Amino acid sequence: MSLPARAFARGISVASRLPAMRRALCVSATHIARRWVSSNGQLSGSTARRSLSTTSAAPQADPQPNNESAPDSRATERDSTHHAVVSTFDLFSIGVGPSSSHTVGPMRAGKIFVQDLVEHKILEKVASIKVDLYGSLALTGIGHGTPNATLMGLEGELPETVPTETIISRVQDMHDTAAITLNGSHRIRFNPDKDMTLHCYESLPQHPNGMRFTVFDDNGDMLATNEYFSIGGGFVVNEKTQVAHGENVFYRDNKHDSMHTSSSSAAGESTDKADAGSAAAEPAQMDERTQQDLVTAALPFRTGKDLVEMCEREGLSIAEVVYLNELQWRSREDVIDSAYRIWNVMDDSIRRGCLSTERKLPGRLNVRRRAPHLYQNLMRGIYGTVAGQGLLSGAANPHGALSDGQTGALDDGSMNTGTYSASSLLGTALTNTQRNELSGVFKRRQRARRPVLPQLDYLSVYAIAVNEENAAGGRVVTAPTNGAAGVIPSVLKYHLEFLSEDPSRDILEFLFTSAAIGMLYKRGASISAAEMGCQGEVGVACSMSAAAFAAVMGGTPAQVENAAEIGMEHNLGLTCDPVDGLVQIPCIERNALGAVKAVTAAQLALQGDGSHRVSLDQVIETMRQTGQDMMSKYKETSQGGLAVNVPIC
Repeated sequence: MSLPARAFARGISVASRLPAMRRALCVSATHIARRWVSSNGQLSGSTARRSLSTTSAAPQADPQPNNESAPDSRATERDSTHHAVVSTFDLFSIGVGPSSSHTVGPMRAGKIFVQDLVEHKILEKVASIKVDLYGSLALTGIGHGTPNATLMGLEGELPETVPTETIISRVQDMHDTAAITLNGSHRIRFNPDKDMTLHCYESLPQHPNGMRFTVFDDNGDMLATNEYFSIGGGFVVNEKTQVAHGENVFYRDNKHDSMHTSSSSAAGESTDKADAGSAAAEPAQMDERTQQDLVTAALPFRTGKDLVEMCEREGLSIAEVVYLNELQWRSREDVIDSAYRIWNVMDDSIRRGCLSTERKLPGRLNVRRRAPHLYQNLMRGIYGTVAGQGLLSGAANPHGALSDGQTGALDDGSMNTGTYSASSLLGTALTNTQRNELSGVFKRRQRARRPVLPQLDYLSVYAIAVNEENAAGGRVVTAPTNGAAGVIPSVLKYHLEFLSEDPSRDILEFLFTSAAIGMLYKRGASISAAEMGCQGEVGVACSMSAAAFAAVMGGTPAQVENAAEIGMEHNLGLTCDPVDGLVQIPCIERNALGAVKAVTAAQLALQGDGSHRVSLDQVIETMRQTGQDMMSKYKETSQGGLAVNVPIC
């Protein structure tokens, strides 16, 4: 069996062996937990109430809006003790494409809103609803599928479970019937063309990705309204829901312990209506990151420096720190099963992307799917050495391997021969003296030669496969966002296929290590392209992958931190300028480059001892400042960069 075929077969077999892997991991996981308990005596008997301020898999309570523009509050936060710990399974959540902030987040926001209406017995009184999308959600919402995702959320769907193949037809039915079924049970009048408004040149002050829902009764009187903010990675925060006359009746009670509850909402449970009303009248100023202190973490960390020092002090790996924190919220078996479930979805998105029979991606750009053809070439051995064939001769010429938007046509026949002349490229006639000069320096090859690097080819094709599935609205894992969903799966699969000697352990170590780095970025900066540009998406994913790859290759915590720093340092300033608002150009290729860069960053870090001049914390702060200074037209608005220089037609 050829190297590519053997590698891919091995990669597929990983999923089939997972049940046995889980049993094996339970033993090693028990050892880790016992080792920590025996040395500290603090883990056993601890109880934790999972109360985050943001939501990934479940609707939240009443978290406060994110305010990125207040430098004084940011400075105060840096001096505070609020830690960075969130659950790995909030950072890595299963959703649908093409965007975590513009598709997954709005769908969850819609679900949260209708769930609140149900719980407070208002849903049956609703006769109509108005939906307002602001800022980046409006500017790139059509290409990102924001309106459709929002409507699915209002109908009670969640990204993890919505039948993706039914979304288009269901939205079309809303247009045809001028009606929507709130929470899947209460049908009301709703005309998407009139009752959903995109405010392209207006933003809510708390965040660029803002949305507002307002419901009315039969008399046209407002029943309730709420504003939500999709802050990246599928996380959603919202202000307290306001009702007529300013009274706040939307608060969370004790039965929502399993959801992400804000400190302000918990306090509101013990106050009377007057206090709640006055609190609701004041603009919420608390940054959502500061509320993460409510999470009971076994091993809290605030910065990369804290994390490395803790690992060195306690003799733990970064993955072990994250795992022990997860045990505060879940059982050992649930943690392991959830991690493998995340990997299974990642792996399945790679498989579906590589084996897709669709030729083009949705949208006006008519971008061809490239992953199926690239993968077929790899499986045929075209990227290796094939006897009697050159890479560019006859059937061996992979016309499908094109850059974004190309049609596959080659006008110059000289490229098909494998022996083209300089004159065919320059368009000029060469003298005999010039030809002799060239032949004396450049020896003409009989056929085109390409380095045999099948591993790197697989790394690229897997990243492209995931992001093509994402662009088509398929199910992917936010890692940490949908726009960057291809980097982490491709690097992990690359490791499992070509390097891993213990896939079961490596899957866990890779995911938990990358999650720890993602937590640092979420707390110290942002994973939203509307705030940071693409450095907050592909840049962060590259940094997370570099750290995880260094970890599974045996790197020390210091080397892992160094790899994460290198991965981001050379993505600083990366803009988000999707052409036509679609998560296709340059997003798909950028994931492939991010994956390759992650492996290179890890290799550089592993060549050293972990000591380096620039720290991860310094790079994260630099990224935050760069994102704040970046012009808004380069932050997921399609108003600058490639979006205004690449013709749509």
